[in-house]
Amino acid sequence: MVGTCDERCRLLKMPADHAIAEFGVSHLVLYDDQTFPGYCLLILREHATELFHLTPAFRTALLEDVCRAAEALQRVFRPTKVNYAVLGNQSPHLHWHLVPRRADDPAWPRPVWSHPHEKQVPPSARVRELVRAIRDALR
Repeated sequence: MVGTCDERCRLLKMPADHAIAEFGVSHLVLYDDQTFPGYCLLILREHATELFHLTPAFRTALLEDVCRAAEALQRVFRPTKVNYAVLGNQSPHLHWHLVPRRADDPAWPRPVWSHPHEKQVPPSARVRELVRAIRDALR
């Protein structure tokens, strides 16, 4: 559904210092749980709940944003694989989970959600360092 955000969209709100970049139709933020270093959310600026609700041109622009973000994560974190997920079960606002994965990470090769863990919220200095590194890779 294309329309207005509701309170469930607020689940996607990250602290201001987690903002990385504005893209064509989305923005990239560092996820607050960094158990998997470099885990980011790419959030559609306009509210929509399904990919098929978007025009073909808008979908193409969104995919370009996803690819640009993933390429930057590849440059910074040198992962074995970047995982991409679009779920929307908790927040019905289109967003992508972009997760750099390493063969030595605690959940490999399973999905990150299969690994119960305590949330690892980095200190502000580390957040600034990660955000800066990803921004630099986008240039």
